[in-house]
Amino acid sequence: MTRLYEPFAYSDGPRAACAWSLSEGWSPLAGEAEVEVAVIGGGFTGLSAALHLAQAGVSVAVLEAKVPGWGASGRNGGFCCMGGAKVDHATLARRHGLGEADAFLRAELEAIRLVEDLIATHGIEVSRHSDGEMQLAHNAREAAAFEHEVSTLARLGVESERLSPDALRERGLNMTGSHGGLHVKTGFALDPGRYVAGLARAARDAGAKVHAQTPVTALKPGGAGWHLATPRGEVTAKQVILATNGYSDDALPGWMAGRYLPVQSSALMTRPLTDEEQRAQGWTSDLMAYDTRILLHYFRKLPDGRFLFGMRGGIRSSRAAEAATRGRLIRHFHRLFPAWRDVEVARSWSGLACLSPGFTPYVGPVPEMDGVFAAYAYHGNGVAMGTYSGRLAARLALGEDQRPTVIATPPGRFPFGRFRRVLLAGAYAGYTLKDAL
Repeated sequence: MTRLYEPFAYSDGPRAACAWSLSEGWSPLAGEAEVEVAVIGGGFTGLSAALHLAQAGVSVAVLEAKVPGWGASGRNGGFCCMGGAKVDHATLARRHGLGEADAFLRAELEAIRLVEDLIATHGIEVSRHSDGEMQLAHNAREAAAFEHEVSTLARLGVESERLSPDALRERGLNMTGSHGGLHVKTGFALDPGRYVAGLARAARDAGAKVHAQTPVTALKPGGAGWHLATPRGEVTAKQVILATNGYSDDALPGWMAGRYLPVQSSALMTRPLTDEEQRAQGWTSDLMAYDTRILLHYFRKLPDGRFLFGMRGGIRSSRAAEAATRGRLIRHFHRLFPAWRDVEVARSWSGLACLSPGFTPYVGPVPEMDGVFAAYAYHGNGVAMGTYSGRLAARLALGEDQRPTVIATPPGRFPFGRFRRVLLAGAYAGYTLKDAL
């Protein structure tokens, strides 16, 4: 395998203390199998693709290197919300035109509805809470920019509300240094481990074969399709969907090299906060929230009173680097929520989100590999967009193309090839400075 980080990033170490449990009982592939579509990766994207294909009567096998949800899908913050791109609406409008930028926003809304529908249809218990999401401005300039965002969202039928610092405190949303908030009234929070486990069961019940501990070690053309080698067997498929996101391999296939960049995201979970502790900080709301920093912080109070806090950053992966990142994470948590300095941090973990060179998701064909499709790069917002992209990939395999132009635009390459991780050091330094201004 040709991966960007040290081996520790792909071990069980970073998720050993994760708050989200994953379902067990999935068996590895043994022997030979033949299906119409093989899906590499058992996260939100791969399982959604498999579910929609199986429901359409297509024979499909999911080949997951660990267990379903082991990667970013089973260790994120659980925000089912708008997002998927790391560039704003105005930038998308300059690139693709206003109509296509609006089409991407509508896709973000459809992605949330899709998750809602899947949860309801398949009876998945996800500990849902939060009436939309709250964005907190870390400076006055960002707070002023909310006015334009409100008008953009309103034009597409999304209700939102600007809140002053005083209004935030009155509603139990007191974060140190906040200059105002924007409540976008769509989306919700969930337990991502339960959601991804529910998707896996739903795909299996629809007829998909879901295999754990089955890494794909080679992908080669042959006959009328593709041969996927695994440690204990081989799958022959007419079509293949790559759904490995930040845990991708530069060599599987070679087209992926340079077209994605994994970035670390880390999170902690406190013990349940008492009512008195919540009042002391002034945070009693169950709204999922994040701030406007480029290296953003994201956080929410769970229904049982535990508090989740996460952030981006980190360019190396080892036990020592993980410990250093945990220390930095706790310092940021204490700075923004100082009343909780003495609250026990019960769990902490990390995982790899995924960027594309254009900072937009991609779902589409892999050039010169007939019948192979890729779906990835959700920029830390994969609960909804990953699920939606899986459905888009399934429909491509079925001969239907319903992709917005933003998502259909093929990605370029990052500079420096397999050494492109060096870009992060300079970028993080610059972003840290810009966030502080």
